[in-house]
Amino acid sequence: MTALRLAHRRLASRSLAIGQTALAALAAWYLCAWLLPDPQPVFACIATVIAIGATHGQHGQRALHLIAGVVLGLTLSAVLVHLIGTGPWQLAMLVVVAMSVAVLFNGSDLVIGESAVSAMLLLMIGGTNAPNRILEAVIGGLVALAVVVVFPPKAILHVGRAGQAVMAALGQSLERVATALAADDADKAEAALTQARSIDGLLDALDDALEMGRETVRTAPTRFAEREPVERYGRSLEQLDLAVRNTRVLARHAHRALRSGTAPVGAAASVTDLARAVWDLAAAYDEPARAALAREHAARAAANAGTDALGESVRSTAVDLMRAAELVVGAPDELPTEEILLGLEPQAEVVALAGVRSGRRADSTRDSSDSIASAA
Repeated sequence: MTALRLAHRRLASRSLAIGQTALAALAAWYLCAWLLPDPQPVFACIATVIAIGATHGQHGQRALHLIAGVVLGLTLSAVLVHLIGTGPWQLAMLVVVAMSVAVLFNGSDLVIGESAVSAMLLLMIGGTNAPNRILEAVIGGLVALAVVVVFPPKAILHVGRAGQAVMAALGQSLERVATALAADDADKAEAALTQARSIDGLLDALDDALEMGRETVRTAPTRFAEREPVERYGRSLEQLDLAVRNTRVLARHAHRALRSGTAPVGAAASVTDLARAVWDLAAAYDEPARAALAREHAARAAANAGTDALGESVRSTAVDLMRAAELVVGAPDELPTEEILLGLEPQAEVVALAGVRSGRRADSTRDSSDSIASAA
């Protein structure tokens, strides 16, 4: 039942895009049939579907760039069929040309594969009327461009998916560290470290999604209302990056402490509070009021952390999460420093950190601690 629900949810989330693509292919067909003496302008439909697929989640110059690449690749394929005819080796040449053009225009793996398929379909359709095939590709590309302009992608959907993937991986890594500390299991801590190392790719994906999302909300009038939700992720991206880095350091210290039998009592509870802070922070992107809960959990983690290397890593991660929570609600100027965390009494920290915000420590300190921990 769960699998069916997930499948239904996936279909529902893509139903609008599926409908738009089908209508665009239909429009390309009738437009070509009206403008060109071709009773079956299949090539125009192929160009439209591939171009819309290539621009999924894209807008503005990037979308135009990809559509131009699709049209150029299909056009070159049509010209080659007209010049060299059909046959096995011609098919191989067409695939090489179509895929090479897709790569040159920085198309995704899906677009590159679709370009190869379109080249093979071209042989089946026939390339005896190259000028018409070229015009069909251009018309198909223009129809795709019109769809992208009139129906721009939902920026917050793509940014939110990428951002929540980062938060999920970060929260799970911290939970695994806490579980390892509670179970006194060094192998589990090592597994948590491995997971934390994999988050960099998710951060890169979030950075890419933000770049596209910001362009969309800046240029598409129908997406102007999404500017603030998108910027919540944008403002906090740097702090999330630092939190991920410090989580790796924390996992290294936990692994080393468990191997040497020096893991402090209560460390698991502090790391659990960090994980709770991450979950509340993840919710705060949709419900900014949850940022206060994220700050409270992070402050409690810092207040209860020890004075050893593991405790220092907990405090550093807590600072990053509190800063990120402040940035989600739009307070970027005065953020809590690690010095404040270190200078307050444990009970006072939980109360004071919500209101005390000042300065920012140098990122170089963070980088050097990461390097030292890596070498340890």
